[in-house]
Amino acid sequence: MGKKKLIVIGGGAAGFFCAVNAARLSPSLEVVVLEKTGKLLSKVRVSGGGRCNVTHSCFDITDMAKRYPRGKNFVKRSFHRFFTSDTIQWFEERGVKLKAEKDGRMFPVTDNSETIINCLLREADRYGVMVMTGIAVTDIRPQGNKFVVATDKENMDADFVCVASGGFPKKEQYDWLRSLPHTIVPPSPSLFTFNAPSHPITKLMGIAVEEAEIRIPALKEKEKGPLLITHWGLSGPAVIRLSAWLARDLEAMHYKAEVLINWLPEFNENSFREYIIGFRDRNGSVKPRSRSSFGLPQRLWEFLLSESGIGDQRWSELSSVQQNRLVRNIVSYSIQISGKTTFKEEFVTAGGITLSELDPDTMQSKLIPGLYFAGEIVDVDGITGGFNFQHAWTSGFNAANDIAQKSLN
Repeated sequence: MGKKKLIVIGGGAAGFFCAVNAARLSPSLEVVVLEKTGKLLSKVRVSGGGRCNVTHSCFDITDMAKRYPRGKNFVKRSFHRFFTSDTIQWFEERGVKLKAEKDGRMFPVTDNSETIINCLLREADRYGVMVMTGIAVTDIRPQGNKFVVATDKENMDADFVCVASGGFPKKEQYDWLRSLPHTIVPPSPSLFTFNAPSHPITKLMGIAVEEAEIRIPALKEKEKGPLLITHWGLSGPAVIRLSAWLARDLEAMHYKAEVLINWLPEFNENSFREYIIGFRDRNGSVKPRSRSSFGLPQRLWEFLLSESGIGDQRWSELSSVQQNRLVRNIVSYSIQISGKTTFKEEFVTAGGITLSELDPDTMQSKLIPGLYFAGEIVDVDGITGGFNFQHAWTSGFNAANDIAQKSLN
């Protein structure tokens, strides 16, 4: 009886993790990785500013699952098979130690994504995984209990196929999967920044607020965290996380919406209005413009004073109209956004293979035995912070584990 063969389509994190683990767990299995481009693990290389945000230091499955705008219940099941602690252990056993930063993101202690890439390439070499670049798959055809994988170079036979090609921004880019009976949820971009090109706040580009709350009143979600003012609008973790939760809603709104920012999220409008009365009494003779109040950056503070119509007067001289405007501008500053900008290397696509057609324990298709999907090609996406990579490792490993077991039978 000849060797069984696995073809993994895609040389990214999920594809490589599936390939190296399948080859390790089933030494008699022939494993081939097909990558369309000339680059392997390209997202791993650029993630986290070239440091690779491998995972997130969250060790509670229910809590972790809440970080996935799409696929929460699916990953809650799949994480029982391979979770954060397994990722940390897997890399440490191969000489790659990870560290957690105060925001929970985990990086290799080297702060260099090449450490992760080299580890995966060494594993591929160690277990005889054949990696072929510059080969585009054009079709996958089930034939009996095998598959024919058609490429732009040749046709290849396989006993198992794992599709780990990443997400695609346009629906037509999924056309090469048309021979399969799977349903594809139309893609939407996720993890992006908000454009407000003509808004005066863009003159404050470069200013960062460590903790702000941002919400879109027409929609329910809100996010708290660091916020950055850019020359095109708003960025920072709070904005990018909000974009993930509202990816489909904002697409439907053509990325036009009113955004409200609370620069002091420990207050709401009522509590801040009460607080500022006492603050005025204590600082009556002080001019608001003389120094920043409430810990806000000086330039932002002066901007909010101008927006509230406050000039060179003292706190005690403010009219009730000026004070009310200032309260509103600090706890619910309104900006009209129009458009989005892709957030560098963190770009993620919502959409892909619908989850009801996949087994979360194994990533195997419920429609075609022997066909697996891993990573961003499925309709799972997380907020920024290492969550998308954890899904890549989990789905890749779970597919590998099931393929290896079946190949030994």
